Amino acid sequence: MRVPELIDSHCHLDDAAFDPDRPDVLRRARAAGVQKIIVPAYNPLFWPRLQQLCARNVMLYPAYGVHPLYLHDCASDWLEALPVLLEQAVALGEIGLDRSANAPDHGAQVVCLKNQLQLARELGLPVILHARGTLEELILILRTFPGLRGVVHSFSGSLVQAQRLMDSGFYLGLGAAFTHARALRLQATIRSLPLQQVVIETDAPWQSGATFKGQRNEPAYLRETLEALAGLREIPARQLAEQLTRNTLSLFRLQEIV
Repeated sequence: MRVPELIDSHCHLDDAAFDPDRPDVLRRARAAGVQKIIVPAYNPLFWPRLQQLCARNVMLYPAYGVHPLYLHDCASDWLEALPVLLEQAVALGEIGLDRSANAPDHGAQVVCLKNQLQLARELGLPVILHARGTLEELILILRTFPGLRGVVHSFSGSLVQAQRLMDSGFYLGLGAAFTHARALRLQATIRSLPLQQVVIETDAPWQSGATFKGQRNEPAYLRETLEALAGLREIPARQLAEQLTRNTLSLFRLQEIV
């Protein structure tokens, strides 16, 4: 079944995991109906390669930012260099907070996040947010930046947290995590989410879904997420695809880009 245009709202296509076959990955994506891909930066050391990749392919839309796990790779002038790159970007990201083992100092993470949130608000850009073990803290910080828009990628929180984010103008990025059989709590949350502020993503090359467990993830597998979400919500995949595409175009203002 052919569905309307799909947009992968979060895919690290610049990662070295795609170096052996990136043209084939893009070809498979197009064959699966994925026509646009948001490619968020995560390490400032890789900003140049992301810029070069997106400049060569009209399917790809870059976002630039400093992921909390890569604070130590920032040059001293990173906050001055970032606005220049953002002139050609659709969002500021991937940024956020991370409480995983061996993560950088949490206070330093918060400072870096707030600097980038302020920059995004000044530039009128949406943000792409990472929250590992920090969703409640992130929600409280976002309240101090009224008017800011964006997406919490790989959302796995509660329905109450989802509603608080959506009430603040944020979208929820759903990856393939909910396709695994044990993700019962997340599946229950997703069944009740308003779809007007939901987008789908792969987070490739990571976070493969149930069908491709143990394999490198890629944009073509976004179809699995779409079909699984349509099954959970008991609506036709075509209808869902149309809604999700409208959401993603609106969030990143892609319809304004010629």
